[in-house]
Amino acid sequence: MRRSIPIFRGTGRVFTDREGRYRYTTIKPGAYPWRNHHNAWRPNHIHYSLFGPGFATRLVTQMYFPGDPLLPLDPVFNCVPDEAARNRLIASFDLEITQPEYALGYRFDVVLRGRGETPFEQREGI
Repeated sequence: MRRSIPIFRGTGRVFTDREGRYRYTTIKPGAYPWRNHHNAWRPNHIHYSLFGPGFATRLVTQMYFPGDPLLPLDPVFNCVPDEAARNRLIASFDLEITQPEYALGYRFDVVLRGRGETPFEQREGI
């Protein structure tokens, strides 16, 4: 059975369940040129804005895909000084959540505090 995907608008919103889990289906973004330096391309990635009880509690991060050859060249990805922390920004392919003949599944766990915390960007205001 074919499922139709609504027109993708570039943004989405999802809420977590009581255990903090979330799930969404989207297109895998492509690399794009960004003119930050000669022949510069951003790797495939998805931006995440996480909100707590209000908009003033916003955290921002990016999720990257495994095996992307642009990761070693990306200044944004590489501004995270710790290699283990950078690796936490890379989703893992998960066949268990892949939907047959429809969508590949990736797992990206966001950790808010502690040793395994997800790196977040520093943002002023909203």
